[in-house]
Amino acid sequence: MPTAMRRDGLRMFFYSNEGEEPAHVHVERRGATAEFWLIPVESAQNSGFSAHEVRKIRRVVIENANYLREVWRELFGA
Repeated sequence: MPTAMRRDGLRMFFYSNEGEEPAHVHVERRGATAEFWLIPVESAQNSGFSAHEVRKIRRVVIENANYLREVWRELFGA
């Protein structure tokens, strides 16, 4: 599970076997998890984050989308 970045107590990472799926990032903090598509940035799954937290996480993903897409490309190709 390569960690792409950490911010505001969030860990954003990729599972190493997901390269055949559309680009997305997993997010976790204190037992809560979420998944966000990267193109376009949208919430794909949430378990344990409040709606308010999901909105904040989405903003963080949007702010770092270019970097996260680049890490995805480095790990899985285009």
